Amino acid sequence: MSMETLRARLVDRLAPVETWRPELVAARSDFDLNPQATRTAKELRPAAVLIPIVARPEGATVLLTRRADTLARHTGQIAFPGGRLDPGETAVQAALREADEEVALDPAAVEVLGLSDAYETGTGFLVTPVIGWLREAPVTTPSPDEVAEVFETPWDFLMDAANHRRDFYDMDEGLRRWFWAMPWGERYIWGVTAGILKALHVRLYGDEAAPEAAADEDAA
Repeated sequence: MSMETLRARLVDRLAPVETWRPELVAARSDFDLNPQATRTAKELRPAAVLIPIVARPEGATVLLTRRADTLARHTGQIAFPGGRLDPGETAVQAALREADEEVALDPAAVEVLGLSDAYETGTGFLVTPVIGWLREAPVTTPSPDEVAEVFETPWDFLMDAANHRRDFYDMDEGLRRWFWAMPWGERYIWGVTAGILKALHVRLYGDEAAPEAAADEDAA
């Protein structure tokens, strides 16, 4: 798929930025794979992430980060640049601001194409994914307090349902928590990041089950 064909599909399938509202209802969530889990937050806290798609000549990539080992929560996990909305901010403004603060990604270099499905996390956030298009390879500098590493993963890998798998861990209470995972080399992309990417895949290409997930369901 050419870069312009991919960009056209994104523009066609994503929600226009003008449709964003603070009171949006989540279309996807951590609870999709865990319907038995208890929601602890009565009011979700608004947040946004930027999904920067880099239009490289050899193929599109997605810019991701590895969170700093010194952070109190989600240490070392793979994530998109993003965070909570400041008072009065839109999702797009917050996503671009956070990307600038975390990895020094110049907002002027990002063409915002639209929004993917709002996502509810198990920790009580309502995350709006903002899809950005970068026509040139970005120059980034990770903020050492927040980001340990910035890297790119091939778009074709992330959007291939064969690379989407359901993993789990067992919690202290004896409950099993399921989540999407997309292991790429030595990097384990999972949890909310993988869930948002899975939702983007469904929005763009349809709701086809990953082979491993289908096998799990057949065996249940």
